Amino acid sequence: MKRLLSCVLASASLVLSAFPLRAEPLKVGVIGTAPFVMQNGDQFEGISLDVWRAIAAENNVQFELVGQATPAAGIDAVEQGRLDLLVGPISITPARLARPDVDFTQPYFFAKSGVLLPLKAPPLFRRLQVFFGWAAVSSVLALISVLATVGVLIWCAERRQNSVQFPRAVLPGVANGMWFALVTLTTVGYGDKAPVTRVGKGITAVWMVMSLIAVSSITAGLASAFTLFLSGASDGGIQSAEGLKEQRVAVVAGTSGEELARRGEMRIIAVKQLADAIEQLEKGHVEAVIFDRPAIRYHLKANPRLGVRLAPFSLAEETYGFALQPNSPLRTPLDVSVLKMQRSKEIETIAGRYLF
Repeated sequence: MKRLLSCVLASASLVLSAFPLRAEPLKVGVIGTAPFVMQNGDQFEGISLDVWRAIAAENNVQFELVGQATPAAGIDAVEQGRLDLLVGPISITPARLARPDVDFTQPYFFAKSGVLLPLKAPPLFRRLQVFFGWAAVSSVLALISVLATVGVLIWCAERRQNSVQFPRAVLPGVANGMWFALVTLTTVGYGDKAPVTRVGKGITAVWMVMSLIAVSSITAGLASAFTLFLSGASDGGIQSAEGLKEQRVAVVAGTSGEELARRGEMRIIAVKQLADAIEQLEKGHVEAVIFDRPAIRYHLKANPRLGVRLAPFSLAEETYGFALQPNSPLRTPLDVSVLKMQRSKEIETIAGRYLF
């Protein structure tokens, strides 16, 4: 009997040491967007809140929820000791981990960053911009340079014995030489200009062989620009993540999307919430929106008539955890509860109620 009593007391001691008793409830900050955090009056719900409430119930923890303006503001409150914990889709990023007075629990949710693009084709002026991109401009410059070089060589070789077709005057002679080079390059072969000297014919023979090799690379940029123009796509970050560089993107201030945009050297337009970012995209003020992919999917499902689409690529993997101070007595019991919920697929079940 004594042995049984001692075991019960030992178990109770372990439970109490796992989550220390407090004279007042934990101050738990809440921040995020649907489906992770949703506010209905004074009540909070969503994936993050359901996970936290399950953890709190398992550990017999009393708490009060305190809404936060932005993730950055919530993390600052944890760092300064005004909050015991920050709950929501808080991405564990290198910049946040580098803060000495902020720590994170084990990730309770794994996601990806998402990119929203316009659904409709850009206006005509935006489409014409593809012809002023470096690929198109460099191709035109290379083509003009090659034609000018061949034109000068042909003129120098033909101007004395073939001055009728290639006049001795510099401008008319070089112009006729460039015309001959262009006709030869395109294999049109009008026959209105032709070399008669051995040197001229030799230059022409070399140019014919070179044009067969060079024509594809010279015209590649122009062909790409015409393809983009006719398809209605814009030149920039539409096709891949790399294309977002130096493009205008809308991000929600204080989120990991802002950090990703800064790292990708994008032109950041910071707004207060996802709906504002999408409005900027629909009005053509930005080229893309960067936000967490699950939240984007949930928003698009709730608003199917929006003129935007989810890009097939993402910028980074996202891991969500709860923020707290380093060496907090909450850390170990929270980690244990998160891992138990992951292994039992309880978190997956909670997420399924909102996402599917």
